[in-house]
Amino acid sequence: MSSLSKRVVYIAAFTVLGILVQFIAHAVIETWYIGLLLEDFSRYGFGWTWETWVLIHNILSFILLAAGALAGFSAGQFWWQEIYVKRRRFWRRR
Repeated sequence: MSSLSKRVVYIAAFTVLGILVQFIAHAVIETWYIGLLLEDFSRYGFGWTWETWVLIHNILSFILLAAGALAGFSAGQFWWQEIYVKRRRFWRRR
């Protein structure tokens, strides 16, 4: 496998990792807040309807997906540089 294809796979794996991490964070936050809405909608609903909350969910889902992918992509590029280009080994003592 060439260095370019290793780099592509490495960065793609980090991108997928970023998407998975944001998915878990999204699920935790959404589960928590939906619990609050179901407990006392008049208090936590800000006067909005369920349709408005669904729209907010759709918009934030897209934003979080893009942010997770971007964060994963950036982390992949950073760690590729640190480990394979600069040859830093963080797990060994010098």
